[in-house]
Amino acid sequence: MGPGALTGLLKDLALPTDPRVLVGFDTLDDAGVYQLREDLALIQTVDFFTPIVDDPVEFGRIAAANALSDVYAMGGEPLTAMNIVCFPACADPALLAAILKGGAEKVQEAGAALVGGHTVDDNEPKYGLAITGVIHPAHLIRNDGVREGDVVFLTKPLGSGIIATALKAEMASAGAVATAVRWMGTLNKAAGKAAVTAGVAGGTDVTGFGLLGHLFEMATASRVTIEIDPEKLLFLPEARDYAALGLVPGGAYANRDYLGDRIGFSGACAEPVKDLLYAPETSGGLLLAVPLAKRADLAAALEAAGVPAVMIGRATAAGGQAVKVCGP
Repeated sequence: MGPGALTGLLKDLALPTDPRVLVGFDTLDDAGVYQLREDLALIQTVDFFTPIVDDPVEFGRIAAANALSDVYAMGGEPLTAMNIVCFPACADPALLAAILKGGAEKVQEAGAALVGGHTVDDNEPKYGLAITGVIHPAHLIRNDGVREGDVVFLTKPLGSGIIATALKAEMASAGAVATAVRWMGTLNKAAGKAAVTAGVAGGTDVTGFGLLGHLFEMATASRVTIEIDPEKLLFLPEARDYAALGLVPGGAYANRDYLGDRIGFSGACAEPVKDLLYAPETSGGLLLAVPLAKRADLAAALEAAGVPAVMIGRATAAGGQAVKVCGP
């Protein structure tokens, strides 16, 4: 569901009043956080979607990595996972077994325990997980934790949504798909741990609302403006080529319509690059904001963890648009 429709549905829901709810849905953060004691809080999240690749095992791995990412984006450690399955009763059960196998492998890689799930008969397959994790409240990373003067890092290249669309159109090369699958199946575990080590307080992950949508959520929740340089961004191989051919997912247009003039563009930014900035991502990277004085600490922690992150922008005083894309 697009951000505009979702925001409309949530606006009349009563916000939680329990003081133990450290993070609810009012800032549209990655997960809910509930404090159990002074040094321990629960992180809870859920995510599932339709297949985006043909291989059922890879789909299971990607869906699991995507669900686990919300815990890592908050700085937490996943403990348990529960499968969420929609699958046609008339379909080959071996396909579902393969999807579950891929998901279980990724949960095991995360060091979490798969403890159950729920399955319903549905004409269109869907798979994902509900994840419970833990964190020390002092180490919590929130999307409203960005401060003026912070610099912003991104830990994965963009373009998975574009390449998935090209794959559906049978126009994606085997190499482009293989690279995208590898990145989508990569856990954000190392990036999350590096962020905690460097003292990151502001962050989120890049998923269905695209890079600009999630930057907008961070900027709005934190009451800052975030400026990014598109020249600094990394893209998956061939993603810009497919975007130039018009192989853009519908979610990109929904994101663009919702954000409207709250995103500002100055300087040169080609239309295919704009499409990539708006396009949904699956199991994308982490957006991490730190004070300028901690920039080297975060860069070193990410490098030591083997995470190829790039610094893409900075936070300034709020004014005008929430996000500004400043080309050369």
